Amino acid sequence: METIGSNGTLDAAIPPGPLTEKWTQFKSRAPLINPANKRKFSVIVVGSGLAGGAAAATLSELGYQVKCFCYQDSPRRAHSIAAQGGINAAKNYQNDGDSVWRLFYDTVKGGDFRSREANVYRLAEVSANIIDQCVAQGVPFAREYGGLLANRSFGGAQVSRTFYAAGQTGQQLLIGCYQALEKEIQKGGVTMYPRTEMLDLVLVDGHAKGIVVRDLQTGEVSSHAADCVILATGGYGNVFYLSTNAMGCNVMAAYRAHKRGAFFANPCYTQIHPTCIPVSGDYQSKLTLMSESLRNDGRIWVPKSPETAEKIRKGELSGNDVPEDERDYYLERKYPSFGNLAPRDISSRSAKEVCDEGCGVSSTGLGVFLDFRDSIERLGEDAIRARYGNLFQMYEKITGSNPYKNPMMIYPAVHYTMGGLWVDYNLMSNVPGLHVLGEANFSDHGANRLGASALMQGLADGYFVIPATLPVYLSKETPGTVTTDAPEFRAAEEEVKNRIDQLIAIGGNRPVDHIHRELGLLVWDKCGMARSEEGLKEALEKIPAIREEFWNNVRIPGRASGMNMELEKAGRVADFIDFAELMCHDALDRAESCGGHFRVEHQYTGEDPEVQSGHTGEGEAKRRDDEFCYVSAWEYTGPGERPALQKEPLEYENVELSVRSYK
Repeated sequence: METIGSNGTLDAAIPPGPLTEKWTQFKSRAPLINPANKRKFSVIVVGSGLAGGAAAATLSELGYQVKCFCYQDSPRRAHSIAAQGGINAAKNYQNDGDSVWRLFYDTVKGGDFRSREANVYRLAEVSANIIDQCVAQGVPFAREYGGLLANRSFGGAQVSRTFYAAGQTGQQLLIGCYQALEKEIQKGGVTMYPRTEMLDLVLVDGHAKGIVVRDLQTGEVSSHAADCVILATGGYGNVFYLSTNAMGCNVMAAYRAHKRGAFFANPCYTQIHPTCIPVSGDYQSKLTLMSESLRNDGRIWVPKSPETAEKIRKGELSGNDVPEDERDYYLERKYPSFGNLAPRDISSRSAKEVCDEGCGVSSTGLGVFLDFRDSIERLGEDAIRARYGNLFQMYEKITGSNPYKNPMMIYPAVHYTMGGLWVDYNLMSNVPGLHVLGEANFSDHGANRLGASALMQGLADGYFVIPATLPVYLSKETPGTVTTDAPEFRAAEEEVKNRIDQLIAIGGNRPVDHIHRELGLLVWDKCGMARSEEGLKEALEKIPAIREEFWNNVRIPGRASGMNMELEKAGRVADFIDFAELMCHDALDRAESCGGHFRVEHQYTGEDPEVQSGHTGEGEAKRRDDEFCYVSAWEYTGPGERPALQKEPLEYENVELSVRSYK
């Protein structure tokens, strides 16, 4: 169970054999636990979204005793519900040339060759099973006239492999998962703890054996022990303050595990989604996603002339007033093979470029048009309404503009995080017994996730992967040997209570949200869509001052006992401050551009042969494979200290490293 090999690099425990046979051979040779013995093992699952809910339900069905925790009122409130556009699967129902291999390759290429081959191939292989599982649960996927399941396209692919339920796919998948979970709760296999937040991980003899939680209604701090712990707690996008994530999404569970020794991998890999409603004012607290599926039928453009854009910003012209020959459909111009369905990182940077050139159309100058005029003329308004009706309604409610009559205004926003806790092939972190699923781990998407792949990964990890890999660890453990009577639990509980008391005792003047916003704006400005050595060093100089201001001047009204939402937010923001530092260290150390990590010093210029040959264009991300073809896994070394870097080399035996091109 040694994570770091004799050569000093991380061991991902990838099974031997050809790539296409690894998962099948693994399952046929992996340790098993017989049904009678499964009932003796207990498993803690933190998070009840698609990954956590699927894992809790499936493990309970197998016989394990499961405790599942979520901070929401109900598992149905998990942020997975907010996913809109669809879920990928290599079914090839459209007979358009799709395959497991093509989904695997598209995902590796989409991640700019910074993901682990074996994990990505397994994901593509399992994807087809997910659709069968969800259809059996009754998930109402869209269907063609004849009754067959329908598909549409998403970014970074030239086939239609995305299954969907109007613009609410995440909600429908979560309801299916929730029903499976509730069935197991009713049977007694799962004990559910809603309105309960994990505040620490408990290690016993170096193994993850429990957690410390706080009841968000009563304020009671308690401990729970199990034979292993699974984290499925989502991503850390709210470090930027403004994001498309739910307001409660946070990094606390993952960062607490990191402070207990779990390596945090590639934290600088953050995804900026190209189609979101633009920021409208200084006091906005959340951004709204407009599904990538809209790019199937909507065309993205800005005026060719900055003068015309200026008139639109002032309200003197509307988008409909701009003649066709004065419009720049810049994605179609730059990436003719993929057009408006170019990958998210490329599409987002392209939007920033045209806005930086003065062609932005929103009042702030940070917005582009997403126009359905041509599709409505071609297909009719009823067809567009059937595909995207709920999304159009949501847009009109927020902006007051009718997207059937006027082009939508969109701009990139933080949406997803590819980084997360490091895991091996078995989804176990370097801390024995701590397994990490879904967006909370780093494993499948490299430096950029393709659209409709988050739901795929969450359900693959929960329904199919962790049930097969968990026995690798548990088969070596004696069930029930650790209880909350162990001194490690008492010590962890005491640390949590002391931290809560310390927060309450600060008694400063600044609300938590004000400090969070200050941090988020700094991180967005210096570690957002574009990063530079100078900017990252500036952020690393300023973050300690924000930390000091927080711990000396934050205002948390109320008491530690009972419900206190400001106290909840304060604990999360305290971890965001420390995590932001880790993120900037990672971005500074990775002196290359890849996927969503764009270092302005490392981009293609007209002097590069790849540009001169027409393979790629000026300003595209320039990787440095000779120096950075590895996973950066960071080890916690103490508060305010530079973390220690561990590396997992990425070896490509089946895919050739190449300059990513979508032209």
